[in-house]
Parts: sequence; structure tokens; C-alpha cells
Amino acid sequence: MRYFVLILTAAVLPVSAAPSFANRASADACVAKLPPEAKQIYAASVGSVAPGVDMKEVVRSKTRALVIGGKLSRDQARPAAEAAGECLKQAM
Repeated sequence: MRYFVLILTAAVLPVSAAPSFANRASADACVAKLPPEAKQIYAASVGSVAPGVDMKEVVRSKTRALVIGGKLSRDQARPAAEAAGECLKQAM
């Protein structure tokens, strides 16, 4: 029985992972159209975005860290975060 479960898991896992790769590809294509500031936020946030995670809070905290770190100005932060958020929605 254990081998059956292992074989079934091995057969289903690649199929269940395929949509996430497709979503990530469409999100990456979306990012290619963004300004550099939004690309920074996307790059900082995409690894933390997953189903069940508060995406708005992830983007907010990553954007804040970029501003505090001097990599992004406060004036650029909000519009860049909103643009990055649109692409991040596709990554989920």
C-alpha cells in the first residue's frame, strides 16, 4: 500500500505543479513591461507570494524595506508597488 501511495504521489505531483510554472511565466512576462522600480519590488516579493499569504502585506513590507534601504524613493514606492502587485497576482 505504501508503494501505491508513493507512485500515486509521484504521478500527481508534476501535474499539480504545472499551473504554478505557467502562472509564474505569465507573471514574469508582465514584469518585463514594468519600470525598473516596480521590477525591484516584484523581484523582492515574488518568492514570498503563495496561496493563503496576504500579498498586500508582502508587497508593503518588501517595498518599505527597499525605501528604508535607499534603493527606492518614497515618491516612487506606491505606484511601483501597485504595478508590481498586478503582476504578482498572476504568479499565484
